[in-house]
Amino acid sequence: MPRSRRLPALLAVAGGLPLVEATILTWLDFVSPQALAPQVTAVWPYDTYHDLRWLFVYHDSWPTFGLGLVAAIVLRGALSALLVLLSWPAQAPRPPTGALVRRNLGVATLTAAIVTPFAALAVAASAVALSWYLFVSLGPMILLAPFLQRMAVVPHGWRGLPSAELFGWSLLDLVLLSVAGGLVWSAAPGWTPLAALGAGVCNGLLWHQTVRAALRPAHVRLPRLPAVPVVVVLALAVPLVMQILAVPRSGMRDTFGPPLFSQPLAASVPYAVLLLAGHDSTYDGRPAADPRVWRYSYAGVDARGRPLPYAALATHQSLATSSELLAAQVDALHRLTGRPVALLGESEGAMVARTYLRDRPDSPVRALLMFSPLVRSGRAYYPPAEATGGWGVGTGWVLRAMFGLANRLGNGTSNPDEPFVRSLIDNAPFYRYQTMCPVPGVRMIAFLPTVSSVEAPPGPFTRIPVVEVPAFHAGFLGRRAVADEMIDFLAGRNLDKPRAEYGVFQRLGAAWQAPPLTVTLNPAWRSQVPPGTKPFLKSQLCAPVS
Repeated sequence: MPRSRRLPALLAVAGGLPLVEATILTWLDFVSPQALAPQVTAVWPYDTYHDLRWLFVYHDSWPTFGLGLVAAIVLRGALSALLVLLSWPAQAPRPPTGALVRRNLGVATLTAAIVTPFAALAVAASAVALSWYLFVSLGPMILLAPFLQRMAVVPHGWRGLPSAELFGWSLLDLVLLSVAGGLVWSAAPGWTPLAALGAGVCNGLLWHQTVRAALRPAHVRLPRLPAVPVVVVLALAVPLVMQILAVPRSGMRDTFGPPLFSQPLAASVPYAVLLLAGHDSTYDGRPAADPRVWRYSYAGVDARGRPLPYAALATHQSLATSSELLAAQVDALHRLTGRPVALLGESEGAMVARTYLRDRPDSPVRALLMFSPLVRSGRAYYPPAEATGGWGVGTGWVLRAMFGLANRLGNGTSNPDEPFVRSLIDNAPFYRYQTMCPVPGVRMIAFLPTVSSVEAPPGPFTRIPVVEVPAFHAGFLGRRAVADEMIDFLAGRNLDKPRAEYGVFQRLGAAWQAPPLTVTLNPAWRSQVPPGTKPFLKSQLCAPVS
């Protein structure tokens, strides 16, 4: 191809493929994953991250998973070789096309191996709606990007350090894909493919610059250092180390201490209050300062009807089991005080409370405060370990291997098949679409940390009042301002305090989530939705489920 036509051809290829993906998603009216479309021609490793997230959600057997993985590697290697070829500067000697293809196939294979655990964590983030998994999956790839980009261009690119310029282009790529994903998602349907086209053209320009940046330095720093192996080991260690650090230590004191537990209940509050802590919490059995306030126990109650102490492992039980235990404790507190009951749940505790209200609409509960609820959980699926097939079967085993290794190294007990996690996955239609919906006769509010904005795709996610707080997940219940708002709500004041930046963060995070598995496609979910439900509705928020 004449050199004068290479740049237009590069931009046509880089822009055309996102245009095709966005057009297909728009035609299907499948809005949630449209922010992923610009990444189909992104620079390493975000292109492979795009491919594997789609594959890890949308395969239903081992042959499909294996063939899909091979196809993703081969097609990605060939496409990247083409983009590198079209980006090659005219004044630089270029290796033979065959050598360039082989090099990029090798990089595609290596990148797929490296990105596999991070793509699996992105699927886990969709299943349990925890941004922690999403951040852990994205962080190491930011570190890897300039090293992989250099490997795709130059021989022996696995040795030495990339230039500062290449690091700069890699960071710009991350920013571009985040902004482009938000713009593509936000565009009106008729403009969505054109927005993806524009994002793809920007990808082409980034390929053009990163290839030049990889070729430019005449002197490579630390040329004998096996930089890529070192960085790969560090990147793969990140999720394992984070998993190990998250393991609750033996003897760890109970850290769930909202002011309602340690202070007398305000006279303006007409409820008895039951406090539900989250996953891996513990409880030593101490009573609250006010007899009208109880701490929910994942271990149940003693012979006198009082909450029992429990260890962290008790919180791993299913939501149905926890809901049954909550029912007994609600009834006991209601009988003891003669007051209507308010539930205050954090993280898993919020999901236990919401499950209870689903199953017992005529309960004595008249108020629910959810702190850091798992918003739009159940967007992905993998079958139980004993299954031989099903949507996400390969992904489930990748997660089991990762959690198993982390548990072995760190003495942990969490795993992707624990009953609590399976509750969210197996009953996804309810938790995906009903968690943030009103319950007749119950005053409800959700206190959402800012970080939860990236835990679910943009768009409508609640029909109850929210208070959005700049904070991390489950990290703000003890704040004085939040405690005051909690008392105000319990005393009868209506609150609703959304923040303007929440929607912005939702859009910026949309590019990094796994695509959701459609509810009607999964036989495990199909019976839980009304007959005739369309697979690609923009939102089924608060639609009836069985």
